[in-house]
Amino acid sequence: MSSHLNWMIIRNNSAFIVKKRNIKKPFSKEPNNVTNLNSYRYNGLIHKKAVSVVENPDRKGFTVVYKKAKATNKPSKNIVRRPFKAGARRSLFKVKRLLKANNYRTDLTTATLRRASAILRSQRPIKAKKAKAAAAKSE
Repeated sequence: MSSHLNWMIIRNNSAFIVKKRNIKKPFSKEPNNVTNLNSYRYNGLIHKKAVSVVENPDRKGFTVVYKKAKATNKPSKNIVRRPFKAGARRSLFKVKRLLKANNYRTDLTTATLRRASAILRSQRPIKAKKAKAAAAKSE
C-alpha cells in the first residue's frame, strides 16, 4: 500500500497518538518519529525511509536508528542502528554526512540534528552555581 493510503487509515486512529486538552496538534509515541508530532511527514510507520535518534543506554552519546528502503518486507533486516560516541561536534557532523551521503530524507536532517543535540545537551553535567549574594552578605 502507498504511504498516503496508510496515513489516511492511521492518522486519527492509532495506539501511538497522544491527545491532550488545549493542544491543537496531537503527539505521537511511535518509533522512528523524530519530532513526536502526529503528521504525515514525521510518521515512522508509513514511510519506507524513516529516522529516529535515541539515547545510548550508558548515557554517553546517541544512536541513530533508520529504516532500509530495500528491506521493507523483512522486519528483522529493516532497522539499522548506528551509535555515535565521538563527541558532540564530530557526532553531529557524522550524522549529517550519513543522511546526505545516502540521499536519506533531506527533510528530516534538521529535525534529526536538533534531536541529537538535545540528547547531547541533556547528558552534560550540571555546573554548580556560585553563591554570590550569600558571600557578599557574610563579609
